[in-house]
Amino acid sequence: MSSNALQMQSARRERMRGYKDFIAKYAIGVGGLAVIGAVLLMMYFFFYQVAPLFSSATMEKLATYDRPGQAKTLMLAVDEYQDTALRITEDAKIVFFKAKTGELVETISLPVAEGVKVTSYHVLNNADGQVALGLSNGQLLLAEYGFDVSYIDGVRQIKPRFSYPLGETPMVMDAQGRALAHVSGRASGNSMVLVGSPKGAPIVEFKAFELKKAMFSDEVSLEQIASNQLSLAFVPDWLMVDGMTDWLYAIDTTGAMQVFSIRDVEAPKEYARVNTLPSEGSKTRQLTSVNFLLGGISLLLGEQSGQLTQWFPARDANNHYSFQPVRAFDEQTAPITDMAVEQRRKGFVLADASGYVGLYHATAHRLIGLDRVSSSAITNIAMSPRADGFLAEDQQGKMHLWRLENEHPEVSFEVLWQKVWYEGYEKPDYIWQSSSSASDFEPKFSLAPLAFGTLKAAFYAMLFAVPIAIMAAMFAGFFMAPKMRQAVKPTIELLEALPTVILGFLAGLWLAPYLEKHMPSFFLLMLLMPLMVFLFGYLWSRAPDMIRDRVPDGWQAALVIPVVILAVILSVWLDDPVEHWLFAGDMPMWLTNVAGINYDQRNALVVGIAMGLAVVPIIFSIAEDAIYNVPRHQVNGSLALGATPWQTMMGVVLPTASPGLFSATMIGLGRAVGETMIVLMATGNTAVMDIDVFNGLRTLSANIAVEMPESEVGSTHYRVLFLAALCLFMFTFFFNTIAETVRQRMLKRYGAL
Repeated sequence: MSSNALQMQSARRERMRGYKDFIAKYAIGVGGLAVIGAVLLMMYFFFYQVAPLFSSATMEKLATYDRPGQAKTLMLAVDEYQDTALRITEDAKIVFFKAKTGELVETISLPVAEGVKVTSYHVLNNADGQVALGLSNGQLLLAEYGFDVSYIDGVRQIKPRFSYPLGETPMVMDAQGRALAHVSGRASGNSMVLVGSPKGAPIVEFKAFELKKAMFSDEVSLEQIASNQLSLAFVPDWLMVDGMTDWLYAIDTTGAMQVFSIRDVEAPKEYARVNTLPSEGSKTRQLTSVNFLLGGISLLLGEQSGQLTQWFPARDANNHYSFQPVRAFDEQTAPITDMAVEQRRKGFVLADASGYVGLYHATAHRLIGLDRVSSSAITNIAMSPRADGFLAEDQQGKMHLWRLENEHPEVSFEVLWQKVWYEGYEKPDYIWQSSSSASDFEPKFSLAPLAFGTLKAAFYAMLFAVPIAIMAAMFAGFFMAPKMRQAVKPTIELLEALPTVILGFLAGLWLAPYLEKHMPSFFLLMLLMPLMVFLFGYLWSRAPDMIRDRVPDGWQAALVIPVVILAVILSVWLDDPVEHWLFAGDMPMWLTNVAGINYDQRNALVVGIAMGLAVVPIIFSIAEDAIYNVPRHQVNGSLALGATPWQTMMGVVLPTASPGLFSATMIGLGRAVGETMIVLMATGNTAVMDIDVFNGLRTLSANIAVEMPESEVGSTHYRVLFLAALCLFMFTFFFNTIAETVRQRMLKRYGAL
């Protein structure tokens, strides 16, 4: 071939090499940018879903007009569309009117004798509009209001409704005919409790009824099953029957609260007396408004100072109830004049004497919005069933309709990361319980036990995996014979391909029950295996040279296999004798009854073993490569200077390979933090804050996998799950960043070796 042809061929090769370099350069660049873009898009999507949780609420004024009618308003209500509202007045009238304009729709007179007035009221059930009306002649009338919705030619029509499901005849509460200053009651199942207190009298008329439904119609009647008169230590200003008809509260303006247990309706008895307003030096405290939170468990006590305190009964380990102040809200400074609670969440609005209305959420312990609605005191306030607006009446007879934008009030830093005292609990705690069948359920969105469970599972997995993987990598990468290494390393790496769902399945259905039945054998194995291996190593070092020389260098590990098998057999054989000798024949029961450690079958120990097996191949593979790739001249130089192989390993190989070992450990940790299927199948999925290895746990990833399919898109639950995913992402990002930072410093320190 001529020189010109060779030059042309060489030029073509150079051009092709240039084209390939150009394509590779930009392809790699585009690929890197695509990875970065994908991560940024993922972060953007997370923040897009999470951001509404922390957005501020808005309060917007819609209308102001004169009150329709002149009689004093006792009660206000508004429909869910803020279209139609009602007033119950003291002159025994029900006034329906347009909520946006005040236009009169209908006026209904109550079926009472002429001259009889309504002196008190209590809403028995907000959802059904059941209300008890106390009358000036000592009688009580049960009624029900509502707003029927229909569509005519695509236009929504609201028709107000007011009925008497138990008949139009009022029942006698006070035989002496005194005006009922306070009434209350509650229906629970097929029973109903009604109470009333005559004006100026320190007594409560208590009546219990059974609801009877007609066989061939929907008519319901009341059959009285109990009637009692309860004596009070004071003249009450409020009477309240709780949502489960367990407690009757009598409260006066000084803060004195007398509590009666009414579970036995035939024999209600006084249970406790509580001072809800303890003195603060010379400062005088006074109650001005009282109401129940959704569910009828928590009492909201509004004060003259503008402060509101939430109380509820807390049960201790001895099944004794104490009535505790749980949290206080002091953002308003004028006397609380009225309050209204949400019908679907633990939120409420407070109206005060200076015309301000504040929007709050009890569980989140936060003020969501505060605005001045009127220049005079607010006397009555009603919240729409959807909690997207309220109707307020001021002292001058003006009505004010406001719209609320408040999608996610349940979330606060306290709810997510601190202890919260939930209704029915003995004390504040970290709780995750996102849903329930009850409509008045208090959601519990604490991410603390989930984050703790994630780190706990990763800790026990790494505690199991790191020593095994690193020491195996040390032996395989430095001491093991090449032929043996060629068989061992691919075999261990092949375990990486094993689906984690298989490991989780085996851990949950086989390993967990086995450990429960044979727990001593596991701990015996942890004790006997290292002892027997060390003992074998010592004996092997003392064996005659003619025996040791028969085993080629690097193959000594094969001799340990029978020792390990023997340790397993011995541990299983000693299981029953040790369990009967030390643990009375049942180690899990002994742990619970004697050691005071709760034992769950699917616990952190099971997770640590199963997840450790999943992490070992990753750590081993990276660590072994780091050790094996230590430059041979460093190893040979150390050995030539008289160092033993072990001294060479500790003084030369490990420092040089330390960046790779650290990276292997951190990558394994990231793998353990993000693991889903093993923890999902091998734990009890109990969200508890307990480091105990015998207790279960719930991780962020497992929680997302379990609950995301059932969460409502756009709901608070849905967005909190995305917040959990963001936290998990930040965990792995943090660990990887720390790992890379430390690795770079190690490279600078040991790179010159």
